[in-house]
Amino acid sequence: MNVLVVDDDASVRSLVHKLLVRSGHDVVEAQDGLEAIQSLAAHPIDLVITDLKMPGADGLQLLRHTREKYPKIPVLILTGEDSIRDCVEAMRAGAFNFLTKPFHPRDLEEVVRQALRARGAQPGAAPGGDDGQPQVALIGVSAALRAVIETVEQVAHTSSTVLITGESGTGKEVVARLLHGSSGRAGGPLVAINCGAIPEALMESEMFGHAKGSFTGATEARPGTFVQANGGTLFLDEIAELPLPLQVKLLRVLQDRRVTAVGDNRPRAVDVRIIAATNRDLEAMVRDGTFRADLYYRLDVLPIRLPAVRERREDIPLLIQHFLESMNRRFDRQVVLGDAALARMRDYDWPGNVREMENLCERLVVLNRSGTIEVEELPARLTSGTTTSVAGAAAMVDLQTRAIDLQAVVAEFEDSLIERAMRAADGNKTRAAELLGLSRTTLLDKLKRKP
Repeated sequence: MNVLVVDDDASVRSLVHKLLVRSGHDVVEAQDGLEAIQSLAAHPIDLVITDLKMPGADGLQLLRHTREKYPKIPVLILTGEDSIRDCVEAMRAGAFNFLTKPFHPRDLEEVVRQALRARGAQPGAAPGGDDGQPQVALIGVSAALRAVIETVEQVAHTSSTVLITGESGTGKEVVARLLHGSSGRAGGPLVAINCGAIPEALMESEMFGHAKGSFTGATEARPGTFVQANGGTLFLDEIAELPLPLQVKLLRVLQDRRVTAVGDNRPRAVDVRIIAATNRDLEAMVRDGTFRADLYYRLDVLPIRLPAVRERREDIPLLIQHFLESMNRRFDRQVVLGDAALARMRDYDWPGNVREMENLCERLVVLNRSGTIEVEELPARLTSGTTTSVAGAAAMVDLQTRAIDLQAVVAEFEDSLIERAMRAADGNKTRAAELLGLSRTTLLDKLKRKP
């Protein structure tokens, strides 16, 4: 692919050039926005990577020109300014993504891959969303997200069973669709079934099918989801909700790769890749006896854990911008987000994750009247909740008080953070320590000292 690299710093252009060539791309260089505009007119370009601060026409001017004249060409922003304001302004103007300098080569390679995937220029790439944007669960440059993407790319082309775990709203179905679309089964069907949404009495028929007359109301034979997914992928969402009797039957199918419809005694061979997903702790359920250990080990061949939004905070502005742009297109609006409102949204924990964020952005765009979303328009949970910053904690202290027990205030704030981390990690002390940036031993010591 042809990539236009724009930067007034020759050393940066040279570095990006080398990284892109190493990845198999052709590179055109420009030292400022004006030269880049001429290059866009003279060369077929698939992607623009540009610095923000340049003499003459800067990166924002180039971005706006590209969006107006070549709307299908994604633009990646490089900025030496560690300022969210510049990055947000670029995202509002239509930038696909941004990187702050200095950047890690893997970060550049990943955002380039995402941009070309969204454009549809990368052979064999997984499809994006319905609006041509990348799948929302995969927007961002955080290390946590990069680990997920690397795992998906590594396992997609196998037929091994995948178990996707993560909190509700983190995008488990999105990743399942990406796995299918990136696999050799992409030409086959992807069939999804929610194991918690179908009554137990109907679940066996739904999964394995039934013969005509096998029960009251079975007026004709019906293939189950395993047969429907033959040659493709079967996505078993909310697998933890599957009743124990059906867990036994599912295990048998996974072992034999043969299904027998209800009311029939003739097994049928099926060629199906299984992707299962859950927001629950299956290991704990195995210990409690509510999920079969043998089925768990059969499903947990290739595990993929999706991080919660609060675990990849650097991606929050990008996700918000994506949803705002999507809603603006959907409702023919031009609503932007104020800096103060963005700061509140960036600091919020998003317990409902990506799904909560998408729904909130829709509400904000639909109800906004001024064209700019301000803090006053945010729901109370974003504006009156406990702040996670030290500055916010200090602001809660009554400054009119003559004597402040600083040690007690700090201890109370620390206890609050530990409690939130333990809740976020579902009681897992190792994970809570990671969220707090502590060693597990240090966290255990602090927990012992708590009253």
